[in-house]
Amino acid sequence: MGWYRRSSRFISDAFRRCKSNTVVPKNSIEESISRTNLHTFSSRPNLSGSKIPVFSQPIFRNSALQNGLKQNPFLGGAKRFYYVDRNQMHHFKPRGYKRWTQNPRNVFALVLIGSGVVITVYFGNLETVPYTKRTHFVLLSRTLEKELGENQFKQIRTQFKGKILPPLHPESIRVQRISQDIIEALQKGLSKEQVWSDMNYSPESVLLPHEANEHETLKALSDKMVDEEKWQGEDKWHKEDEILDDNWVQQSRKKGQEKGMKSQTGHLEGLKWEVIVVDEPVINAFCLPGGKIVVFTGLLKHFRADAEVATIIGHEVGHAVARHSAEQISKNVWLTILQLILYQFFMPDIVNTMSNLFLRLPFSRRMEMEADYIGLLLVASAGYDPRVAPQVYEKLGRVVGDSALQDYLATHPSGKKRAQVLAQAKVMEEALSIYREIQAGRGVEGFL
Repeated sequence: MGWYRRSSRFISDAFRRCKSNTVVPKNSIEESISRTNLHTFSSRPNLSGSKIPVFSQPIFRNSALQNGLKQNPFLGGAKRFYYVDRNQMHHFKPRGYKRWTQNPRNVFALVLIGSGVVITVYFGNLETVPYTKRTHFVLLSRTLEKELGENQFKQIRTQFKGKILPPLHPESIRVQRISQDIIEALQKGLSKEQVWSDMNYSPESVLLPHEANEHETLKALSDKMVDEEKWQGEDKWHKEDEILDDNWVQQSRKKGQEKGMKSQTGHLEGLKWEVIVVDEPVINAFCLPGGKIVVFTGLLKHFRADAEVATIIGHEVGHAVARHSAEQISKNVWLTILQLILYQFFMPDIVNTMSNLFLRLPFSRRMEMEADYIGLLLVASAGYDPRVAPQVYEKLGRVVGDSALQDYLATHPSGKKRAQVLAQAKVMEEALSIYREIQAGRGVEGFL
């Protein structure tokens, strides 16, 4: 019998604890009573035999139940989420951001703070491109840009392992010498002291001396191509041949000079310039951020003259000078945000096509033309005839196969268009003036 008494006591205690912990929301019971509008009360006999209305007796006999509503913060504020209109209809108030945005003050504060953040980020990351004085938005930091270029350079060396020409290969020596001339011209064009490292060949890090006698020895490697380098530009390109113009460059430069805008060249400080030649039949060359130049032998087979190779390398270095890679990444961020917004109203295929035709591709072609201008001045300052440049781009268009729609559907302008622009007086005459000064033994500084 002992175990039976203990089990019955345990069951009764558990029932009392469960009953004492039960919380009945007072408001819900009262509101349900008021909504049913009951005016008749049931009665029950008490011990004395009298009839006492049920609702006259206290509903909550436990003090803990009577105070339970006050202790629960989630039950006390239920009435705040509905309102009564003029027809005495109850409506639930919206919750979350929709309820928050119904207040005009909150919307105004959100727009004001958001606009301030966007304006601060935008104007805080504006930079001026050398020579053209064009202002562009660059969100990518210089350190991150340099790291991305170095990582990509490592990947290229790994990808073409065994196909990189050795440092003492004639083509490697030739490309390294031309690149060194372009880098020295860049140093003069920036018109201020820069911390430059000597151009070295990446695979074995062999530094080449630059004494006058050895420079002459290296130039002897290309003596057989002297006739090709003598480009008679005066007879082929005349001012009356101008079809396109570079007014946007001249207007940008004039505006920059009036405002006293200074070109940002901090990303060029302390660079360790490296160059490699890859034995691949690819007609391409590029300069990665951080001063990493890559040239393919497929390009060298079509362009044998030093001035032609200098034109292409100068163009690629111009991309690095203008930070086009970082600018392209920054613009892709804004274009992606714009596309996500337009996806809510138009089909994704239409949005992607229109954004490429009217935003991405025009930006890319303009950056290519800007690199042509900067590269043309670097070529002239390096001692190469800038009148070779129109021939190079026209020849490049024939080699890769230009089309009539390339000026609208490609990332690069057609070779014919680039040749026509570079042959104009305003761009070419400035480069020719620098070239004549160099040939006369007088250096020109600060042309960027």
